[in-house]
Amino acid sequence: MPRKGPAPKREIQPDTRYHSILVEQYINKIMLDGKKSKAEKIVYGALDILHEKTGNDPLTVLRKATDNV
Repeated sequence: MPRKGPAPKREIQPDTRYHSILVEQYINKIMLDGKKSKAEKIVYGALDILHEKTGNDPLTVLRKATDNV
């Protein structure tokens, strides 16, 4: 336990490709053992496939999917 008290919560920065906090949260949840680049490849690859199959903006589809859940 730290002597100075609990560590302050950090603000989540948006991701670099889509500038979305939601995408960054997905990347952080998928990330294991600090392998952020691997998690980014997985999420961005899934969003690219989503764009190819639907032809729509992947962020709107992702937001709609999270709202449905």
